[in-house]
Amino acid sequence: MSDVETMKRQAAALALDSVRGGMKLGLGTGSTAKHFVELLAERVAEGLEVVGVPTSEQTRALAEKLGVPLGTLDEYPALDITVDGADEIGPGLALVKGGGGALLREKIVASASREMIVIADASKKVETLGAFPLPIEVVDFGLAAIRRGIAAAAKAAGCHGVLTLRRKADGHVFVTDQGNLILDAAFGAIPDPAALAALLSNVPGVVEHGLFINLASRVILAGPAGATTISRAEA
Repeated sequence: MSDVETMKRQAAALALDSVRGGMKLGLGTGSTAKHFVELLAERVAEGLEVVGVPTSEQTRALAEKLGVPLGTLDEYPALDITVDGADEIGPGLALVKGGGGALLREKIVASASREMIVIADASKKVETLGAFPLPIEVVDFGLAAIRRGIAAAAKAAGCHGVLTLRRKADGHVFVTDQGNLILDAAFGAIPDPAALAALLSNVPGVVEHGLFINLASRVILAGPAGATTISRAEA
């Protein structure tokens, strides 16, 4: 296991300390969240009773394979904790998420949770969001018009950059679990994430965007010297 993967697993292990029997858990998507699901499965095998609500079909498949009991938000509309990763973590614990394409389900699950714990290696903490392209999930109707709307919203928030339709490694267009497309916005810097989030949400055809504002309760960052927990009040 690489040093980065070791740090991710360390952050996941620390998040697991917050899990108690009987909890309903949102299970995130991505390489860091994968470590949490694996460690959670070990605790389940030892007798811990929890129910997980996965944020993607990828996470669902992993959890089922490892024996983690699963449910849906229809069955459990109020969750205790969601544990998920992030592509960037900025001031006030504002996040950029969606590198794995699961941003819509991730945001719904996080919003249904009493607490969202973000786990990441220390490199994900930044002073200004935007170096990682912002994923924007859109419908497949009127894509050119939606692009224009996104560009106008971004300009109003002081952001400029190229919008790229996400494709898979084989060149085919990437389609989310909900059947939508993703435009990745290379803004470089997002001076006011909350303003951009509000403006993007008003663009017809935008299903969701990867700015997670006021959702993360705390972040566990793991680095070479160990793991550090940052609460929203401290960020």
